[in-house]
Amino acid sequence: MTTLTSTSGTRVRLSQQVIRFAGVGVLSTALHLGLFAALVRGGVGSILANGLALVVATLFNTGLNRAWTFGVTGRRGLVTHHGQALVVFAITYAATTAALAVLGAVAPDAGTAVQTLVVAVANVLSTSARFVAMRRWIFAPKRTEASPADDHPRNASVPQ
Repeated sequence: MTTLTSTSGTRVRLSQQVIRFAGVGVLSTALHLGLFAALVRGGVGSILANGLALVVATLFNTGLNRAWTFGVTGRRGLVTHHGQALVVFAITYAATTAALAVLGAVAPDAGTAVQTLVVAVANVLSTSARFVAMRRWIFAPKRTEASPADDHPRNASVPQ
């Protein structure tokens, strides 16, 4: 069974992380798509609406995943974590923007519902990469330097 120890010392199993990440993802996606649709209906262009909505959803997603999914609490690393999340944001933004550009070329008169669906599909496709990045890079437990004694177990028959 795979477990991770966060900076707060709590242990979270991989299965729990996946379930929590999915829950946060559902909330973040609803926020992203809701803001996107509202901005587009309000007259904002789809590319700009996507970017604005995705920034808000990314901040929400990072904060909630940091605390709930990966058990990282306190201010230590907060700015770094959000900075790293911006890299993941760039990947997601590129994927959703490319999807909207393709839609615009194929169906330039697509309505808000179709545009929102395209953004949702592109977002879902980038979700696995986001989880791996958060688990292995952004919120990976800090490894401590192993002492030389840890690398070479002592032999009980050798006098000390």
